[in-house]
Amino acid sequence: MTVESVSRASRAALLASKDQGSSEPLDTIVVGRDVLELVSSAMYIDPMTVYREYIQNAADAIDDARQDGLIGADEPGKVSIDIDPATRSIRIRDNGTGVANDEFSRKMAALGASGKRGTTSRGFRGVGRLAGLGYAQELIFRSKAAGDAMVAELTWDCRKLKVLLSQGDGDIESLIRSVATLRKKHVGDYPDHFFEVELRGVIRIRSDNLMSPAAVGDYLGQVAPVPFAPEFRFGEEIRAALAPVVQLGDLQIRINDNDRPIYRPHRDAIVHDGSKAITFDRLSISEISSMDGEAAAVVWVLHHDYEGALPNAAGVKGLRLRSGNVQVGDHNLLEELFPEPRFNSWSVGEIHVIDRKITPNGRRDHFEQNAHYTNLINQLSPLAREIARLCRTSSIKRKWLREAELHRQQIEQAIDVFDQGIIGENEKTKLSTKTEENFSRMKKALGNTVFETAEVEPHARALDALRVKFESLQVATVRPLKLAGLNESERKTFTRFCDLVYECSPNSASAKILIDKILARISSD
Repeated sequence: MTVESVSRASRAALLASKDQGSSEPLDTIVVGRDVLELVSSAMYIDPMTVYREYIQNAADAIDDARQDGLIGADEPGKVSIDIDPATRSIRIRDNGTGVANDEFSRKMAALGASGKRGTTSRGFRGVGRLAGLGYAQELIFRSKAAGDAMVAELTWDCRKLKVLLSQGDGDIESLIRSVATLRKKHVGDYPDHFFEVELRGVIRIRSDNLMSPAAVGDYLGQVAPVPFAPEFRFGEEIRAALAPVVQLGDLQIRINDNDRPIYRPHRDAIVHDGSKAITFDRLSISEISSMDGEAAAVVWVLHHDYEGALPNAAGVKGLRLRSGNVQVGDHNLLEELFPEPRFNSWSVGEIHVIDRKITPNGRRDHFEQNAHYTNLINQLSPLAREIARLCRTSSIKRKWLREAELHRQQIEQAIDVFDQGIIGENEKTKLSTKTEENFSRMKKALGNTVFETAEVEPHARALDALRVKFESLQVATVRPLKLAGLNESERKTFTRFCDLVYECSPNSASAKILIDKILARISSD
């Protein structure tokens, strides 16, 4: 580089620095009170996520309690949910570590300052506990750690909070101090270690599912870290594959002291509104590698006949993403992976993300978009395409089986007509030709390459049996006893009449019914 070129570069750098201006320190940074609204009610679109956030925190506290020896290795983590429609209150209590008295005020009043970040905990942003602020008149936290002499309680006045938020801006610390009240209570009947959240004066929203034990149970069965039902035969195999790499939680959640805790909704078969049962007959489990070569996710899929979309009420349809055994997003989050999005609703399976570089976003309705998540999605695409192939193959099979069934019915109707022994030779010849065509088409339908041999064997045996019966009627002389009293001329006239009935009727089945009635009338005269 010449002296002249260096000089030009220096002048260019000097001009660029003058254009950018010199740097100066920022004035005081103000964090407005509206942030509190944004990270609480405005952040969570679905009111039911209130339950997910508190159960997620309970699962983390119970994991810590088990690690600290407060809960035995085989002792279940317990969460009780009490829903009282009369007072419109909800209380959620867990037997986790609890929050110590000397840390309670700082942790419960903190905003986005979680100590979980960088750990294996499910939550780490420190805002989930505020999810109830937008859905109740009062939000109360109570807790006690082992060894504490008192129960700490923090009450948020949600009505006052909304009024103050509407009055203008101000610093967030003074706002929190004006709406939150800290108390210490005697232990009384409270457990040795626990944490609970209580929502009082729950707001009625739409279908009021927040106050519906059935709706809450269905929701938590899908999203919460609860175990599979004992009657689900694939549950133990799935659990064995996940347990070494996933913090399962397996919470024992009971609503209003129900004898049966909440289980995952998966069962061996699904029956909905009297329709044909959907039976799960095969389980596939696989692992997806991360960009670093480590395990990124464990995937399990339940297979069935893929005859159509699963009902919403079953609570299992779609490939679903989970992190820390808590569902992220809903059942249609991955439908874009499928060549036809509708096929996602035909599938049943879960992707348990274990790569810590793949992180749920703040609302937990998706994952943060980065190269590691993209790598995961790219490796899931072949699975979605394979499920789509099974769906299409099943659809093709049903098409050919319907066609085979249609031809079988027409063959059976023809055999019934031959067995009736009424039609003349001309009509018999035409019907025989048509029946041979139906035999040929049924054989072609069953011979489609989409079928395995075992799938068509029962239909092939039925076809052979119809062939034997059809051919025996072709050589036999069938004459109903009911016409025994007619002379030859009368029989020919009646046969001609019957030929016309079959010829003019929309189908042979309706013609046969009419002629059977006529024969019955003749025999009774």
